[in-house]
Amino acid sequence: MRRKTIEVHVGNLPMGGDNPIRVQSMTTCPTTDTEGCIAQIKRIVDAGGEYVRLTTQGIREAENLKNIREGLLRDGYNVPLIADVHFNAKVADVAALYADKVRINPGNYIDPARKFKHIDYTDEEYRDEIKKLDARFISFLNICKEHHTAIRIGVNHGSLSDRIMSRYGDTPEGMVESCMEFLRVCVKENFTDVVISIKASNTNVMVTTVRLLVKTMDEADMHFPLHLGVTEAGEGEDGRLKSAVGIGSLLVDGIGDTIRVSLSEAPEKEIPVAFGILQAAGARITKTEFISCPGCGRTLYNLEETIAKIKKAFTEFEKEQAANSSNKSPKALKIAIMGCIVNGPGEMADADYGYVGAARGKVSLYKQKQCIEMNIPEDEAVERLISFIKQDLK
Repeated sequence: MRRKTIEVHVGNLPMGGDNPIRVQSMTTCPTTDTEGCIAQIKRIVDAGGEYVRLTTQGIREAENLKNIREGLLRDGYNVPLIADVHFNAKVADVAALYADKVRINPGNYIDPARKFKHIDYTDEEYRDEIKKLDARFISFLNICKEHHTAIRIGVNHGSLSDRIMSRYGDTPEGMVESCMEFLRVCVKENFTDVVISIKASNTNVMVTTVRLLVKTMDEADMHFPLHLGVTEAGEGEDGRLKSAVGIGSLLVDGIGDTIRVSLSEAPEKEIPVAFGILQAAGARITKTEFISCPGCGRTLYNLEETIAKIKKAFTEFEKEQAANSSNKSPKALKIAIMGCIVNGPGEMADADYGYVGAARGKVSLYKQKQCIEMNIPEDEAVERLISFIKQDLK
């Protein structure tokens, strides 16, 4: 069951609550390059991205969000924009005027760059640092309230403040406390449009810390939505696997309201991976799912060729459905392709339809656990399967 969270308003597309788990990416071109950013954002949105984040390392970048948004609206793209701010609280103030959400990093929001050396804080010095944080952060929250701007408190494993490091070290407890310092202010100021992320390039650290944060928030009666991601995941297969393990582990716990797959590739390539992870975790179903056995000596037909034939036939069927909007969409279907009766009805029990090897050259078709036709000649079976599905969806 998905963790219950409050709804957060991010532009025209809310998240958390009962909303679908949102998918996002981040531009890689300079935020001062208006046309470059617009083109990249359009590619992200066309791939299915629902939020887009842009780095805003200075005032110029923050102010240029206005021009980027105007260009997107001109071309018919009304996508929420998120400003990514580090090291400069004043930039966050400006970004809140133009962005739908502003990400700040607790480790460097008001703290100087990490010195990577141990600093001893007395209790009084520690309290003074927290008071300074409160005053500066409240000023930012007031701007966000006035302009209906959401925020993300985005903790990174590699950028904890010296203050946190002095008390907690480089630990999950330190990462959680870095986040809670800011959340306590949000609660005190009755500011609820807050999203949280705790990221690490180490999947074990990321998963352990997010689970600890959820436990800590539950104990404090806080129900803010969570952004999931493995930071610096890499590229290619490595980046995809790390992201699937880290994000997927939390999704199956019911944790997560928006995700970003951080790949060292063109940002639009992150979107299909994100939807694939959501689908595999059963967290957001966006396409027909095909499940199939790996095959063994009992398999009664060419498994790979048959899977390809069924996928091709179903893709053509979906195109027909899309052309006729009066028909029920088949997007939530699950189709099982099983090599023999041993792995058939039992292993495919939660599938909507099944294609099961019955004897050499013969196939049986199933609707859920019920056999609807036995021992069909293999060369007719795919067409018959699609015919059954078409009839049911009329």
